[in-house]
Amino acid sequence: MKHPGLIGFAIAVAAAGLSAAPPEAIWPSFRGPGATGLGTGEPPTKWDVASGDKVLWKTPIPGLSVSSPIVWGDRIYLTTAVGEAPDQKLRTGAYGDVEPAKDVSKHSWRLVSLDRVTGKVVWDREATAGIPKNKRHPKSSQANATPATDGRYVVAYFGAQGLFVYDVAGKLVWKKDLGNISAGWFYDPDYEWGIGSSPLIYKDLVILQCDVQRESFIAAFRLKDGQEVWRTSREEIPGWATPTVIEVGGKSELVTNATKFVRGYDPLTGKELWRIPGGSEIAVPTPFQAHGLAFVFAGYGPGRPMYAIKPGGSGDIAPPEGKTDSAFVAWSNPRGAPYLPTPMVVGNELYVVQNSGVLAAYDAKTGERRYQERLKGSTFTASPVSAGGRIYFANEDGELLVVKAGPTFEVLATNPIGEPILATPAIADGVLYVRGQQHLFAVGEKK
Repeated sequence: MKHPGLIGFAIAVAAAGLSAAPPEAIWPSFRGPGATGLGTGEPPTKWDVASGDKVLWKTPIPGLSVSSPIVWGDRIYLTTAVGEAPDQKLRTGAYGDVEPAKDVSKHSWRLVSLDRVTGKVVWDREATAGIPKNKRHPKSSQANATPATDGRYVVAYFGAQGLFVYDVAGKLVWKKDLGNISAGWFYDPDYEWGIGSSPLIYKDLVILQCDVQRESFIAAFRLKDGQEVWRTSREEIPGWATPTVIEVGGKSELVTNATKFVRGYDPLTGKELWRIPGGSEIAVPTPFQAHGLAFVFAGYGPGRPMYAIKPGGSGDIAPPEGKTDSAFVAWSNPRGAPYLPTPMVVGNELYVVQNSGVLAAYDAKTGERRYQERLKGSTFTASPVSAGGRIYFANEDGELLVVKAGPTFEVLATNPIGEPILATPAIADGVLYVRGQQHLFAVGEKK
C-alpha cells in the first residue's frame, strides 16, 4: 500500500533534482517523512527472532545508541558511540533519577551505512573521537540524534561533539563545532543528560533546534558547505524535541515544541510567525502534520498539553482562557500528552501512548477520546510507527506489540526480539527495521 505523503515527498525530491528513490524506500529522518511515523507496504504482524521466521537479517551494531535507523533507496544509515568502558549500557525501566551515567571513557562517534537488502555494513565512518564533552542520562547515550538524508548527503549530529555531513558514499563533506550544547536538568546544569533533538533537512538547509542550559537557539546551515544561513535565539530551557516543517496550501511552517512556547517559524529565514505559551517542564515529542493540522504534545508536567494547530497564524494564537480552541487552534487538551513517545495519526484516529503503556485513541479532528487501554510492558520510550493498517509499539522489555488501527482497541500480536528497545523503528517497503540495544533487525516477508 502506497502512502500519499511519501509519494508527494518523492515527487518533491525529484523536482529538486535530488537522488531518486522509490517512495516505498524512503524514511529519511526521525519518524520518516514529516515525522508522521507512517510507512509503506505491509510488515508482518507476527514473527519469531529465535527461529528466524520473517527475520530477513540481524546485524550487530557496536557501541551504545538510541538513535533510529533511516532509509533511502538501498541504504540504511544510523549512528552509534563506541566507548572504551567495558560495562557501557543503558538503564531501562521506570525511575526518576537525575544523576548522569558515570561513563567518561574515550568514545568513537560513528556513522554507519548498511545494505538494506542484506544488512551488511557498506561503510563505517568515525566522525570524531575523545572524551565526551557532556555526560549522558542513564537511559540515554552519546549518540541520541537520528541522522537525516536527502539522497545526496547524510547528516549526523552529536551535540557538543559537533555536526557532520557526509555524502552517501561516506566521504566527509563538512563538519561544524556548535559549542557547548549541554542539555539536562533545568534546575541544576551539573546534571547533564545529553541532547535528543535530531537534524531536519528542508530544501538545501539542515535545521537544528538547540534548546540548552544557556543561549538556546534554532539555526539553519547550507547543506552543501555548512555555511550558516540564519540563527534565531530562543528563550528556552533544555528540551529534546525535533522540529518539523509542515506544508499547507503551498506554504511552509517550521514548528517547534518547547517548554515556554510552541512556535512556528519561516523555515527559510528563521523569522517567528506565531506562538502558544505554556508547556511542560520537559518537552520531548516531535510535532507532526495530519489532516491539515500540526499536532504538538508535551507531557512531563506540571501541564501536559495537547494541541492541534491550524497553519497560517500570527502572534499569540493560544485559545482564550477557559477555551480549548481559537482561530488557529482546532482543539486542545490541557492534559493527556505523553512524556517521551511521539504520538501519531493513522486514518481518523490519534494514538497517544504514555511511558507506562497506557494507550489512548482520540478523534484526530475533534480531540474526542475513543478508548483508553493499557499495553503490555514495563516502560515505553520509542515512538509508535504504522503501515498496512497496523501500529507497532515497542517497549523497553524488547517486545513489539501490534495493534489494529481503528476506533476500537485490538492487540494482534506480541513479538519479542530479545533485547531492550528504546529507538523508534523505521518502516520502508513492507520491512520493519528495529534497533535493539545490540542489533539492527529487518523484519518482513522474503521477496
